[in-house]
Amino acid sequence: MKRKVTLKQIAKELGVSISTVSKSLRNSMEISEDTRLKVQAFAKFYHYKPNNIALSLKNRKTKTIGLIIPEIVHHFFSTVINGIEQIANENGYSVIICLSDDSFDKEVLNMELLANGSIDGFIMSLSKETQFKGDFHHITEVIQQGMPVVMFDRVTDVILCDKVIIDDKLAAYNAVQSLINKGKKKIALVTTVDYVSVGKLRTDGYIKALLDNGLPFDESLIIKIENVDTCEIIIGKLLEEKVVDAVFAVNELFAVTIIKTANKLGLKVPQDLAVIAFTDGIISKYSTPTITTVSQNGIEMGNTAARILINRLEIEEEIEDEEDYKTVLIETHLIERESTN
Repeated sequence: MKRKVTLKQIAKELGVSISTVSKSLRNSMEISEDTRLKVQAFAKFYHYKPNNIALSLKNRKTKTIGLIIPEIVHHFFSTVINGIEQIANENGYSVIICLSDDSFDKEVLNMELLANGSIDGFIMSLSKETQFKGDFHHITEVIQQGMPVVMFDRVTDVILCDKVIIDDKLAAYNAVQSLINKGKKKIALVTTVDYVSVGKLRTDGYIKALLDNGLPFDESLIIKIENVDTCEIIIGKLLEEKVVDAVFAVNELFAVTIIKTANKLGLKVPQDLAVIAFTDGIISKYSTPTITTVSQNGIEMGNTAARILINRLEIEEEIEDEEDYKTVLIETHLIERESTN
């Protein structure tokens, strides 16, 4: 079956902008008659048909963006919110924020509520339960209705849409490498369960750093925490039973719990135990000792996600091909503090 021609393909073939093609097909007097006729003839020859659902959604804009995040207490997500609102407000958009509380059902309900004429498009980070279930039907349905979606941080390859992420594997690799460079040889990892995409990637980076440096990989030194309420008990068992000289934690909460537990056991940080975490938040800056962290640049991630979504909303462009979507990588960097020095 022949692929349906898109606005983008018509614009590329005729050497004009997508906006010019769109206006020509609507017979706008802003475009010269010669260009309008040329575009219309080309579209007719290739049987171009507009996505009427998408167009109807665009024609009743609310100038509002729907943002769905797993939690708001996490410093990273709060900085992403700030970044999104900066760009949204600059462009005359408002933002409605909904929390999934890492629940699949709540994520679906939030999306159904907002997609019913309340917003123009979504920015979202997947809940843990959604990733565990692998059920993304609610997102697929919204996209099929012509509403753009931009995912950030926790994403899935199953859904074709724009995404803004960091290279979690590389960032974890560099963090562990910095510990190895300081002479650490028995490094533990405190992470999330594997179905959380970022946790799995950071685990892969941890393992690769060990193997690349000729250090033995001991699976018993990888602690996967599903329930935050029990993390102190699990971390306590790790530090009591295993002789480790460093711990890499995938978030600030795990890191500060590691330090608290180490103090209870009479271990000094960083002399006896070095600690590195992800997310450069208030906890890392003001804990005792202060914590070395991988900065995820949440503001920049939010800025980028908002720009991509607003660009989709402002340009009347149909997405027909995987290549039309973009995945933007935000750079990370390591902030050295007392917990490793």
